[in-house]
Amino acid sequence: MDYIEINKQAWDKRTAVHFESQFYDVPGFLDGKSSLNPIELAQLGEVQGKSLLHLQCHFGLDSLSWSRLGASVTGVDLSSRAIEKARWLADKLRLDARFIESDLYQFGQHNEQEFDLVFSSYGALCWLPDLDAWASLIAKALKPQGEFHLVEFHPIVDLLSGYAYFPQGQGDVEQEGTYTENCQGEKSTTVCWSHSLSEVLTALLKAGLTLLEVNEHAYSPYNCFEGLEYVEGQGYQMIHQGQQVPLVYSIKAQKG
Repeated sequence: MDYIEINKQAWDKRTAVHFESQFYDVPGFLDGKSSLNPIELAQLGEVQGKSLLHLQCHFGLDSLSWSRLGASVTGVDLSSRAIEKARWLADKLRLDARFIESDLYQFGQHNEQEFDLVFSSYGALCWLPDLDAWASLIAKALKPQGEFHLVEFHPIVDLLSGYAYFPQGQGDVEQEGTYTENCQGEKSTTVCWSHSLSEVLTALLKAGLTLLEVNEHAYSPYNCFEGLEYVEGQGYQMIHQGQQVPLVYSIKAQKG
């Protein structure tokens, strides 16, 4: 099974849908709106003058938002259509960003550049079968004292939706729609993997990174799961048996 080609086709198809969606609001972005959320803005802090590698960047809104804040950005994504859109946006807005079409593991094998920051966020890890290789490419891409920042949906949400919490090895092959409001029921074949929080942390430690912060968050900035309710000034929450469910976690790690 060629999971890379399967997921590439799915994300090529999704890019066309996402680019026209209210969820991503490209017109608002072109008018100056940032796509970044308070969690990642607070965690990364000042990025002016820093080099930043954005892994699994989709069509680049977050990458270009970091560029607007003064970072020199490189974005990497599997989807050729997403990279085309990202390059178009960068050219139109004249921002300091370059975009590379590549499978993440292939990029890691060939990349020789080192960055001040590596960033990944929201729904990225489920597309990766091997977190040890993922963590190794991050460590290789960081300068000494460089920082890795991950903001990701909490795996407990998948567990409550009926998926495995602990890694199973074999990917889940499904027919899935997408999460934007304009998907109109269209589905694509996808291959995804479960990754527990301990697996993510252990992979980073094995790659030689030092954990500086690990945080869990009760609120999601996105209404992309069933059963969420909006809380003014906080975001979306999920209540299970009267208690809040952690929806997002974030990790800050450093290369020695």
